[in-house]
Amino acid sequence: MDLTVWRAFVTVCRVGSLSAAAAELNHTQSAVSRQIAGLERQLGVPLMERHARGVRPTPAGEVFRRHALATLNEADRAVRAVRDVRDGVGDRPLAIGATPSLAAGIVPEAVRGLLRQAGSIRWSLLPGLSAQLHGRVIAGDLDIAVVTDAPPGLAVDPRAERRFLGLDEMVVVLPAGHPRAGYGPVRIEALADETWVEDNDGSAALLRQHAARAGVSARIDLAAADLPGKLALVATGHAIALIPGVLTSALRADVTAVGLADPPTRRGIYTIPQGRQHGWCGVRAFAVTTLERPGRWRGR
Repeated sequence: MDLTVWRAFVTVCRVGSLSAAAAELNHTQSAVSRQIAGLERQLGVPLMERHARGVRPTPAGEVFRRHALATLNEADRAVRAVRDVRDGVGDRPLAIGATPSLAAGIVPEAVRGLLRQAGSIRWSLLPGLSAQLHGRVIAGDLDIAVVTDAPPGLAVDPRAERRFLGLDEMVVVLPAGHPRAGYGPVRIEALADETWVEDNDGSAALLRQHAARAGVSARIDLAAADLPGKLALVATGHAIALIPGVLTSALRADVTAVGLADPPTRRGIYTIPQGRQHGWCGVRAFAVTTLERPGRWRGR
């Protein structure tokens, strides 16, 4: 398959519009439409559906988007690696993987702490889902992955070493003008009539489990392609959402986070290859001196 078409599809999913994607890619709208249609014929399933404000991926399209995005990221890394060899840059960058919330939350801050101590180093960040990143550590693609044990959890594999970082309490994010904005902690029963949006199965499972323990149900009527899309739906008043507590410092200004009574939690974990002599000694330094800093996580 042509990765140019994959890139067009991922761009359409991200911006939610064929015309906006065409402008960003410097293509005509008809060319982007033909690319998507050809991809659908090749896969034998509809990937996009229209709605009032543009287009969005179908369930099959969302599955393909996630894998396509990972493939495109890896292809870009491959091109950069070859160019580094061509340009005589021999040192392998520190390859860090992180879930989307951790990549937007604590990992950038942790890297800044590492750079203060180690000086200028080359590093790369690959966001992904926990199980996917865990597999990349085992495969040797990543030096370290910062993940969680949110559903469906992580399989035990002797080829990877894990270290518990602490507990991350989930919070609910509301539009800035919501009646409960600024008040908390709030009980899940008080939100039983709200519409919820989710962007991944793990967060949805935590929300359903938390609501079930309180004897109510959560109406997850909307689905978002990713975390920014999820927050956009909250900001515009279409829904509320459950998000990781570590993300609160990186929230946009038109939403607000409120604590939950007896909140659901997930464990923060970092994983590195077991027994391997790491080519860059900063892997453990990054983990021990920045990720494990006291106060960054609860429950340490």
